[in-house]
Amino acid sequence: MRFSLFPKGIGIDLGTANTLIGLEGSDDILLNEPSVVAIETKTGKVKAVGHEAKVMLGKTPNDIKTVRPMRDGVISDFQNVEKMIRYFINRVSPKRSIFKPNIVVGIPSDITEVERRAVEESCIQAGAKKVYLIEESLAAAIGANIDITEPVGNMIIDIGGGTTEISIISLSGMVISKSIRIGGDEIDQQIIRHIKDSKNLVIGETTAENIKVNFFDIWNYREKINFEIKGRDNVTGLPKSININKQELKEGVIEVIDKIVDQVKDVLDSCPPELASDIIIRGIVLTGGGAILKGIREYISNETKVPVIIAEDPLYSVVKGTVRYFNYTKN
Repeated sequence: MRFSLFPKGIGIDLGTANTLIGLEGSDDILLNEPSVVAIETKTGKVKAVGHEAKVMLGKTPNDIKTVRPMRDGVISDFQNVEKMIRYFINRVSPKRSIFKPNIVVGIPSDITEVERRAVEESCIQAGAKKVYLIEESLAAAIGANIDITEPVGNMIIDIGGGTTEISIISLSGMVISKSIRIGGDEIDQQIIRHIKDSKNLVIGETTAENIKVNFFDIWNYREKINFEIKGRDNVTGLPKSININKQELKEGVIEVIDKIVDQVKDVLDSCPPELASDIIIRGIVLTGGGAILKGIREYISNETKVPVIIAEDPLYSVVKGTVRYFNYTKN
């Protein structure tokens, strides 16, 4: 078997919930793992990363703790982000390569200079030769097969775990862009709070995420379809299961979605008339993990009166865009 001495570039969607990695020249996703690290509390040694670490959430003994080193789309724990990125890069890099790879990373559009340097430094420390940063909206548009070089308006809503990016793109640049620190994680927290307050049941993040993805429908939330959830009784501390329906969860979940919709309306209101007509014709493209939530396309379209299209493979739009961005860096 022949090994390349020169590694291909690596594209990374460094998300609050998940980290995805692709390789230059391919649309294949090499890695899609939760952005979670399990470490030994005494030594700081990494015990597990990604899926192996996520299953430990809420279940670890005192000598191990699980951490999410990304918060609201940016680094909150530099040391553990570096460990996580290094682990993931080693998973996908050719073992016989003697040269460091270039890396493209998707970032929120409102990231500060300090936060930008943190991302760059984490990647350098993890083994990158050179780091390119691209706004997630641009990466999502490229990954959704939109020709961003055309003189037409394209609107992207990228809903991630910790942030939502709302942008209007034309001629390879962002005409208007808003990044809000609201995403799927806040929906999970609203579900956790509501069930605790109304049912005296304490559930974990994994259970809340399962409810969000598999049971709740943002558009058809009025259906009184019951489903069973298990957790810990907040009064007795004993294990407990209850039945709940979609309508009981609607207030908290819709509150989060409406915050996103309000920002979408603000961006549309600020859009130049020439580009607004393009968006009415072409529609709004929805990407990110939030795009797979049941009923979200219909809800946003109804609230904005603009057609909404879910990108092909919305979960992978940003990472595919980071990989394809290498073509732009060579021009």
